[in-house]
Amino acid sequence: MKFVTKRIHAYLDYPVAVALMALPFVLGLGGSNAFALQLSVATGVAAFVLTLLTDHHLGVMRVIPYRIHLIVDGLVGVVFTLAPFIFSFKGLDTYYYLVNGLAVLMVVSLHKPEAVTSKS
Repeated sequence: MKFVTKRIHAYLDYPVAVALMALPFVLGLGGSNAFALQLSVATGVAAFVLTLLTDHHLGVMRVIPYRIHLIVDGLVGVVFTLAPFIFSFKGLDTYYYLVNGLAVLMVVSLHKPEAVTSKS
């Protein structure tokens, strides 16, 4: 059952971007590898900019098609899920990336396709 609409996704984007920037400091990420902190913060900044530029009701400049936004989110989910293994993260660093990566993949996979409307 797919229930995550474009509207719901848009409302999730800004708080998730801020959390990706703030939580690494709150949780003290980077204990096993400094890149664990840097990757999340950089991804949060990129996610914030992506959301500002996405063509949905909360986008500010709306130049990036929503479909591209979903593809980028899916790639982030894959990267976050693989990061602990690629960069040898340990402990909290590993759990943070696995939980976030799988959560992103779940949201993207539960996305409800929009009805296609023809413009005449």
